[in-house]
Amino acid sequence: MAFRNGSFATFLIVCPTSFFLGLIFSLFPYDYPILWSTTPTPATHFDYFESHLRFLHASPPLIPRILHIVIFLGLLGLIMKLYKPSESNMLFDGASLVLYMCGITVYIANIVKGLRLVSGGVYGDELVKGGGGGEEEVEQGQILGREDSLKVLAASNTILALVLVGVLVLQAGQWYAERKEAQEVESFASSSSKGKKEEGSEGGKKKKN
Repeated sequence: MAFRNGSFATFLIVCPTSFFLGLIFSLFPYDYPILWSTTPTPATHFDYFESHLRFLHASPPLIPRILHIVIFLGLLGLIMKLYKPSESNMLFDGASLVLYMCGITVYIANIVKGLRLVSGGVYGDELVKGGGGGEEEVEQGQILGREDSLKVLAASNTILALVLVGVLVLQAGQWYAERKEAQEVESFASSSSKGKKEEGSEGGKKKKN
């Protein structure tokens, strides 16, 4: 039953998406002074942000594994809803899948790469000056400085939050559309049944006459 009406699949989509939004919100105190504050960002704030990111990247392997499992659950929910899809699934869930994959792309291309860069402590401008070597050559395509790299990470969090909010909006829109459709079908069925009853009563009166 849950698989047929999509409620369990929707649960698998909404819960991981909300979980990721909570994670991003926990980083908002670091992102806000960098991106949205009108006052100049003090250098100490970049130090705090960098230390926090290093702490996150150095977390035990169990933490990223749980994160990746939750990512997979959200993807599984979208695939379940797109199995033998209706028109509503194609519109809302298809768009949700596109946004979800965009979020995964931002996570892999910007956030994971940025965390590795911050943990290494050697940024693009320093690599260009020093020539780099060993593991540092992996990031030789990175030409941004320390502050710019941290700003890119903060902006990536904002982009990811907007993408995830879009997924929730699409799921809520699908729920509302299906609810309105069910109400219309119910009202049409009730009106048609009333019409049949009236026709039956009129036919009975004619027979009596």
